[in-house]
Amino acid sequence: MHPAGGYKKLFETCEEFAEPTPAQVTGEIPAWLHGSLLRLGPGLFEIGDEPFLHLFDGQALMHKFDLKAGHVTYYRKFIRTDAYVRALTEKRIVITEFGTAAYPDPCKNIFSRFFTYFQGIEVTDNCLVNVIPIGEDFYACTETNFITKVNPDTLETIKKVDLCNYVSINGATAHPHIEQDGTVYNIGNCFGKNLSLAYNIVKIPPSQKDKSDPIEKSKVVVQFPSSERFKPSYVHSFGMTEKYFVFVETPIKINLLKFLSCWSITGTNYMDCFESNDKMGTWFHLAAKHPGEYIGHKFRASAFNLFHHINCYEDQGFIVVDLCTWKGYEFVYNYLYLANLKQNWEEVKKTAMRAPQPEVRRYVLPLDIYREEPGKNMISLPYTTATAVMGSEGTVWLEPEVLFSAPRQAFEFPQINYRKHSGKDYTFAYGLGLNHFIPDRICKLNVKSKETWAWQEPDSYPSEPLFVQTPDAQGEDDGVLLSIVVNPGSTQHPAYLLILSATDLTEVARASVDVIIPVTFHGMFKA
Repeated sequence: MHPAGGYKKLFETCEEFAEPTPAQVTGEIPAWLHGSLLRLGPGLFEIGDEPFLHLFDGQALMHKFDLKAGHVTYYRKFIRTDAYVRALTEKRIVITEFGTAAYPDPCKNIFSRFFTYFQGIEVTDNCLVNVIPIGEDFYACTETNFITKVNPDTLETIKKVDLCNYVSINGATAHPHIEQDGTVYNIGNCFGKNLSLAYNIVKIPPSQKDKSDPIEKSKVVVQFPSSERFKPSYVHSFGMTEKYFVFVETPIKINLLKFLSCWSITGTNYMDCFESNDKMGTWFHLAAKHPGEYIGHKFRASAFNLFHHINCYEDQGFIVVDLCTWKGYEFVYNYLYLANLKQNWEEVKKTAMRAPQPEVRRYVLPLDIYREEPGKNMISLPYTTATAVMGSEGTVWLEPEVLFSAPRQAFEFPQINYRKHSGKDYTFAYGLGLNHFIPDRICKLNVKSKETWAWQEPDSYPSEPLFVQTPDAQGEDDGVLLSIVVNPGSTQHPAYLLILSATDLTEVARASVDVIIPVTFHGMFKA
């Protein structure tokens, strides 16, 4: 329950820092834990009197907690994107964001405005979603074709990079998969054969011996077809096992024609270009990894939204796919306007009652579907109730096993012991608990037994928990979870870095600061 409405403070503008500030440590930080927690989210929620309207519109702010010999400092800096610099220079929103349109410069006359429109769409570079390692470098990213190289020590902005210069994609997700050797895989939509839409998996090699930029050696390894020729689905993440890519195509569609035509009409933004296909359900696609080859099995399931894959792995001729889903075909992002999130608690609850409902699900895809008679469940794994049944015309109908479900309580922003278990059989997932969309607990889920654990404190709002393994780990969950918690009601220390034992979610230590830290989405621990 959050009647005090402290969560509203997560969505308020804050100042960047001139230098790191020491944090006050209570408890004991493990001696082995040294490095930087890097996180991204919005930090500037209006330009003058023009507000940003959507959760994904505020200007990118990078946060860093440095841990060294038991001491902690906190630092934050706005990323000097074009969107940010130009807005500050012109004192207005210049580049259209996800849910906020930029209006033409009132100082320009009609002719110069007319010509600006025909120079094409100015796509935002507001990289507020995640920070990822590529080669020896670090990039802040959102979901467009622009990523921004940053210095992880000083948080200085180095340069803007356009992925379109290297590879055929219109954008890329903020959730690449990264292999042990540093190879990066990502997915983005593209124009395939005869101008039809498709989705490309892109591979960026690890750091190069000759110190050249690995991004210059990016290449497309496999292409997935689109269910609709001119309407790609919104894709936020994808799955990868040791031998396969898993792509889940949801009914949330981008109307490309609308996207291209609306831009010249004042007042259109990205959110206006989404629509739901209420007939298609959800399509699962598979591709082999080496060599990249699309596998044409037609896997179908009921309609859901998907933002985050938890993990997937191969087992005895099946692929197990664990997902954080939201039921139905209505777009969840419709509920993430700041006006919704900043309502009083009773109103927040009412809004969430109308929204799609969250559920953690396990789907199982059979690799060999040729020998089966129609109507028979093909899944023979003993530990799951998920089914796959052959329908007419070679369509395989999937029903999930529910791993976690509670009304308006989401297990989201999932994390695992990625280094050891990504793409492999695993037992534990960690997540941020959303209560009617408000983050108010940290959760752990045993995906085999469905047992759950939670950390929660009154009027405290955590962020995605990142798992860091202990150096001599025996078990999968030997390690700690790192999360930034905001407790706006606390006069002394309204925010802190929380360190929990990943085994039982008990507190190990916290490092408090005397400023509020706005919402962060994703990040990484750089050892």
